[in-house]
Amino acid sequence: MPGNSACAASVGRRCRSRRQLSCTFICSVCLFWACLAFLSEIGWSAEPQNLATVTAAKPAVFDVFEKSILALQAAQSAGQVSSRQLVEMYIARINAYNQAGPKLNAIVTLNPRALEEAEALDRERKLNKVRGPLHGIPVLVKDNYDTVDMATSDGTLALATLQPTVDAFQVRRLRAAGAVILGKTAMHELAAGITTISSLTGATRNPYDPARVPGGSSGGTAAAVAASFAAAGTGTDTCGSIRIPAAYQNLVGIRETQGLSSRSGIAPLSSTQDVAGPLARSVTDLAIMLDATVGADPADPITAGAGAHIPKSYRDALRVDGLKGMRIGVVRSLFGNAPEDGEVTRVINKAFESMKAQGAEVFDVSVPGLEELLRDSSVVLYEFKFDLANYLARHPGAPIKSLGEIIDRALDLEELDGRLRERNAPERRDTEAYRQALVKRRTLRTVVLALLEEKHLDALAYPPVQRRPSFIGDDSEGAGTAGTCQLSATTGLPAIVIPAGFSNGGMPVGLELLGGAFAEPALLKMAYGWEQVVGPRRPPPTTPPLIDGAAPPPLEIDTVVSAEGAAGPSAHVKFVYDVTTSTLGFTASVANLGSDSVIALTLQRGQAEKSGPIIALLLTAGKTSASSVLTLHARDREDLAADRLYVHLYTRKAPLDVGRAVVHGE
Repeated sequence: MPGNSACAASVGRRCRSRRQLSCTFICSVCLFWACLAFLSEIGWSAEPQNLATVTAAKPAVFDVFEKSILALQAAQSAGQVSSRQLVEMYIARINAYNQAGPKLNAIVTLNPRALEEAEALDRERKLNKVRGPLHGIPVLVKDNYDTVDMATSDGTLALATLQPTVDAFQVRRLRAAGAVILGKTAMHELAAGITTISSLTGATRNPYDPARVPGGSSGGTAAAVAASFAAAGTGTDTCGSIRIPAAYQNLVGIRETQGLSSRSGIAPLSSTQDVAGPLARSVTDLAIMLDATVGADPADPITAGAGAHIPKSYRDALRVDGLKGMRIGVVRSLFGNAPEDGEVTRVINKAFESMKAQGAEVFDVSVPGLEELLRDSSVVLYEFKFDLANYLARHPGAPIKSLGEIIDRALDLEELDGRLRERNAPERRDTEAYRQALVKRRTLRTVVLALLEEKHLDALAYPPVQRRPSFIGDDSEGAGTAGTCQLSATTGLPAIVIPAGFSNGGMPVGLELLGGAFAEPALLKMAYGWEQVVGPRRPPPTTPPLIDGAAPPPLEIDTVVSAEGAAGPSAHVKFVYDVTTSTLGFTASVANLGSDSVIALTLQRGQAEKSGPIIALLLTAGKTSASSVLTLHARDREDLAADRLYVHLYTRKAPLDVGRAVVHGE
């Protein structure tokens, strides 16, 4: 097993010592001064031959992992890093984790001009022409935003070659603000669901547990931003498609007031319900993205009055004591009642107590007639077919012209076929059911605004999703979103999702706050106050900082169990832990049995003074050797890192334990 001598071969290469986990370096005394250099923040600048292949990066003084937009901007201003280097660093992370390691499958395509654009922005900076906080900052956009340098697939194989000739309004705004559009993110096919599966890209994975969905339809953006594939990203929300992925990836995401930002140049799901906006790892980053993207657009008449409601900067609303004096009404009818919903409810209730401690008034309220008004208030069924056809008609080069053609040519994913056929069925938009849905929407908006005024509420609070993410391909746990995502979508009122905490299984839990029309500053103020006091952001375990421009190599751990102070049976287990896949491979063997025999070799939780329960069998009765792979969940990973996992050996002559040995995780 490699030890400290590995460091002597190359200081920049990671030692795979039994006391080392993820990014830790263990070096010999002779390398003391070299190791000190690595105790500071480290980053790598790639030297790629092209955007698809990034070579090992050379040492720099900056790492993009979990860095905020302001930190990236400050590093550029200080000359620590260039925009080109930022692009290279993010591409290195994409290469390491998008189709390797956890295989998030969050990126559809990279911008072939990203390096060129970054270099142009670097030249502007040298001339003291800095456009603002987004200058030189790489961001990602969902693959239903039109981009002149990349195809816009809308998440479907049928549109894989649709090449727009004009950028979407929000893309133009981002470029004008100095952002580098790094690439485009995977999405649920035609934005028609919440699991991010597609006939073009397959399934996208959640970086907190790659076996689970990232939410949808903006799940690719959320997974990518959570994994530090870019500084921030954009999505669309028709009924939860920004808010659910934000909740599932420990992010902040906002569905703005209807009419605050343009949808022109974005493939539609519903012209009445669609909203386009940002997802980010922090409230400040979200505010910066809002500053760059909101505004009136002649091509989207719904934004005509937006200018009157846009502050000089949304960052001006951010206050550390942002929750003090705020009145928040909890809509209990939007919490789940099933046993599997209890975990989310527990985390959110705990968040409410913390908000009270920060000076907020938090109490239950009831929205009159909410259940009935939400029922059948969605207009997606009546609008999608027609809105999509109108969008495609504006793209003469589109390979198909309608939803019906996608279905007829069998270019859709089988598990979505029924839903798409249902949405292709209406022969005309203007039906009695459609008119009734519009009436309900107006009525519910009036009811909610009246409640906010009557109770002097700054926000309504409820879960954006009622339970943890389902497993990919398994709907048994469900998404639990019925009646929740539709409140903001039906009323057109803004709603922000903030990280509330984590479930016992280590999955993020979100909390949604809905405010009055154009109440984005108040929502951001509350969200920022929560974030600054609680610090809810925790990066996903499967996408750690890179080492020499690559994912950390697996950690090798040797563990030996033997009877203390006596000859007899002994067990040797060689573990190989891959943090990027959360897998713990092992090869186990037992020797010196003599006339004895194995009952079991186990992996158990425990502490120095006390053993804990069995979590896995490494050897079963009568076996003396075996190899296999275990998948670790959040608590397992934490216990491994904290030296709280032990190997125990049980034999016929020592049925209550020959002995145990700690599995050194770092």
